[in-house]
Amino acid sequence: MWYFINSFQEPLPWSVCPLNENRTGFNKECYESTAVNYFWYRKTLNITPDIAESGTLQWWLILCLATCWAIVYLCTIRGIETTGKAIYVTAIFPYLVLTIFLIQGLTLPGATDGLAYLFTPNLNTLKNPRVWLDAATQIFFSLSLAFGGLIAFSSYNPQKNDCEKDAVTVAIVNSVTSLYASIPVFSVLGFKATTAYWDCLDRNIISIINEFDLPEESIMRQNYTSWITFLNSSHPEKIAGLKLKSCDLQEFLDQSVSGTGLAFIVFTQAIILMPGSQAWAILFFIMLFSLGLSSMFGNIEGVFTPLLELQIVSKSTPKELLSGIICLISFLIALCFTLSSGSYWIDIFDRYAGSVPLLVLAFFEVIGVVYVYKIKRFSKDVKWMTGRKLNIYWQITWRFISPLLLLTVFMAFVTLQMLKPPSYAAWNPKYEGFPMKEEKVYPPWVQAICVLLAALPCVCVPLVALYHLTKQKCRSKDTSLVSPEVFSCQGANSNFSNPKE
Repeated sequence: MWYFINSFQEPLPWSVCPLNENRTGFNKECYESTAVNYFWYRKTLNITPDIAESGTLQWWLILCLATCWAIVYLCTIRGIETTGKAIYVTAIFPYLVLTIFLIQGLTLPGATDGLAYLFTPNLNTLKNPRVWLDAATQIFFSLSLAFGGLIAFSSYNPQKNDCEKDAVTVAIVNSVTSLYASIPVFSVLGFKATTAYWDCLDRNIISIINEFDLPEESIMRQNYTSWITFLNSSHPEKIAGLKLKSCDLQEFLDQSVSGTGLAFIVFTQAIILMPGSQAWAILFFIMLFSLGLSSMFGNIEGVFTPLLELQIVSKSTPKELLSGIICLISFLIALCFTLSSGSYWIDIFDRYAGSVPLLVLAFFEVIGVVYVYKIKRFSKDVKWMTGRKLNIYWQITWRFISPLLLLTVFMAFVTLQMLKPPSYAAWNPKYEGFPMKEEKVYPPWVQAICVLLAALPCVCVPLVALYHLTKQKCRSKDTSLVSPEVFSCQGANSNFSNPKE
């Protein structure tokens, strides 16, 4: 984070790009891309140009990772007892920062363009099945569906709790929060796009003024289009020789990305241009850290609570020890993300371990409740808890709509994977189209890991079901092998041992 905050002092690329090895000019990788890209990909990640090149563990990333997991451990050291207190800070603080960004973002030039881009539907984009898969994954992440965290937290509620009211409240608050957060984000992204658009026009204007020896301020942004039309008709060869860039605000708006690219590159580039950029950077990254902490609370609780409630671990085990073991194992697994190729592995885990298994697990949950446990039986349980009978909406949704939607999205994902081999975008300074990322196909061994990450969590469901089914059959066989004489003898022995009977 501090790489970015230090680079916010000056927005000009030549003021933050370091010199090359010979000290005869600026670093080529930084000069050909942007200062933000350079500090993120080279200084922060020290990324390799290929996922097959693992590189070395980055000590600064290991230190940051260890610090994060130490904080998570302190916040979850005694399970829900400490998590419940920490969640007040990690849940309320992001709303405060979003409100500050909302007020600031709406005052920036280009904010209305960003909001218009947000609320204007793009039909071509909506036709892409990948978009719907990403949307479903986002809903799963924001609601923590199929992670186990919600079920773990709900286990601490009283038995007669209004679970229907809680479910509706969580869904509404989640949707409103997503909408509320998108407004400041797209306001700032609109400001960034507008600034880039103006910069593109200014560069073209300077080139035209120098070429035709025109007076300064004779060509402005407002009359740029009319001047270009006039010069194209009167001096087409000179205009073609200038190789002017095509300046289109819509193209700059379309350059927005998601994931780490949005948080650490696009949004960071926008913050650089804001007055008092260092203060905004500190607020923004602390907010991201708070959001990450609150997400981890649910994930840790989703592991912590079942281990105790299912008696996999003895309840006499100190909670501090159990929480420490969970955090330590998670830290060791996450060490692969601190490699020079770690950014590629984060994308793999996010795409395959954090999306497809959630769909499959949620599908099995719905099928298990509705068709195995039976919807009538579940409805009686809910009525006993809430005092109200489930309406027709829940009945139709659980029986038909939810399973069909989950199955459709899953089949769309499988179809997309079959049509095109899985690939990734590599940051390669030697690529001809640099600073654009080079699209590469995953090596066979990486594709095998992708399949394992997607399949292993899903296979656990039928395996555990088969285990319990086999266990139940074995119990029924053992009961049938015991003859009636044995029961009568046991009864006689018990009566004989008790004189009062």
